[in-house]
Amino acid sequence: MAKKATTANTDTGLTEPDMTFDDAYHELERIVAQLERGDIPLEQAIELHTRGQQLAALCAARLDQAELKVQKLDIGD
Repeated sequence: MAKKATTANTDTGLTEPDMTFDDAYHELERIVAQLERGDIPLEQAIELHTRGQQLAALCAARLDQAELKVQKLDIGD
């Protein structure tokens, strides 16, 4: 079985499985701000966009996990 590659967070040194929703969201906010300024070279913008997509997917996954936990708690009541 192949091991899933992880992406390191350049700000905290955390890999994606270790990142909290808040960590990922804040990094995504910084990336969006950089891209909106428009003062970075194209290659860096492409890299940031790719990283932003990864972080957005991670945030969505963390929200899905939280929603499942809430649903399980509701069912348990």
